Amino acid sequence: MSENPLRQVTVDRTAPGRFTVTNARGGTIEFGTAVGGGTEFTPVELLLAAIGGCTAADVDVATTRHAEPDGFTVTVTGNKVSDDLGNRMTDLAVTFAVSFPEGEAGDRARAILPRAVTVSHDRLCTVSRTVETGTPVTATIKDA
Repeated sequence: MSENPLRQVTVDRTAPGRFTVTNARGGTIEFGTAVGGGTEFTPVELLLAAIGGCTAADVDVATTRHAEPDGFTVTVTGNKVSDDLGNRMTDLAVTFAVSFPEGEAGDRARAILPRAVTVSHDRLCTVSRTVETGTPVTATIKDA
């Protein structure tokens, strides 16, 4: 059976520089432009979070089959630049800091961690694969 490939979120403006995104299941995230020193995530931070979250989920599934981690942190960094190509992010990097308990199960999880990270990066993480392949984005205006 084929799954519907369409994914969709809706972004609604809630106040100047503030927005709420809603997914098809009713989940919401508030974000903003950080104008005025707000603490909500910016769109660029959400991009970084999406990259980190996608690959973290892949690696979590692969490693926790063997052992529950003692610690699992993924840090995503990048530089926001503005040049002849416009505003964009460069030098995106995903860093895993994962530890497992001592013992046979932890040893198995540690052993597969590098491959799990590689497979996520090279094949599985839809977000980072989309960024790396340079998928075009279109923008249109719908009649109100």
